Amino acid sequence: MNEMNNEVQIINYDPQYKEAFKALNEEWIKTFFRMEAGDYKLLENPEEHIIDKGGYIVFALLNNEPVGTCALVKLSDEPLKFELSKMAVSPKAQGKKIGYLVGQALVDKARELKAESIFLETNSVLVPAIRLYEKLGFKHMPVSDSAYARCDTQMLLELKD
Repeated sequence: MNEMNNEVQIINYDPQYKEAFKALNEEWIKTFFRMEAGDYKLLENPEEHIIDKGGYIVFALLNNEPVGTCALVKLSDEPLKFELSKMAVSPKAQGKKIGYLVGQALVDKARELKAESIFLETNSVLVPAIRLYEKLGFKHMPVSDSAYARCDTQMLLELKD
């Protein structure tokens, strides 16, 4: 998963970027909402709660600086299902299609693993993010229980034909 888009490089998780994962996400969450327990859990221990459980995290590097990130959190093994989570792009790097690049890299990873679907939760005020998810192929679904108070929109990408 090493793709180039002009000067943007998409890389897999590396422990040296653990703080960037947290900082990028805190920055955008605090811009629109407030941090919740579920945010702290994933952001403070990404190896334990995402990587070690069969999930993936990617970063977008711009001139070797992490400016975007996104996680694929494993929800179940049989059938294999993931949640697209913790997508964040630094304001200084917006407009470079970084959200699309990290999202597409993880959709491609889920397809490669023969996952059945990818689920995500967001908020309706995040119109550009919702458009991005629609562009990646996600469809709106009825909202059911969420761990996040800010969640009022749920989407699903079916990967099985």
